[in-house]
Amino acid sequence: MPTVHFTANLASQTAAPVCQVEAATVREALQAVFAQHPALRSYVLDDQGAVRQHVIVFVDGTAIADRRQQADVLKPDSEVFVMQSLSGG
Repeated sequence: MPTVHFTANLASQTAAPVCQVEAATVREALQAVFAQHPALRSYVLDDQGAVRQHVIVFVDGTAIADRRQQADVLKPDSEVFVMQSLSGG
């Protein structure tokens, strides 16, 4: 069962526990987490359902390719990490 982790930055804004979810894609994993913790959705996805500009999602150490649909495939033992990306100078 894939595991979804959130960084401390997101956890400081709202409940963001580590969650094990049944999911075949990143979108399914995120939707399963949002069903349990709805306040997280607005921190991770924009109003069009895409990953927010300053959020990055990694699956097994690699950034996802599909930020709009989150169709990247998960393995049963995948580790998904959701974090705010750093920007600025």
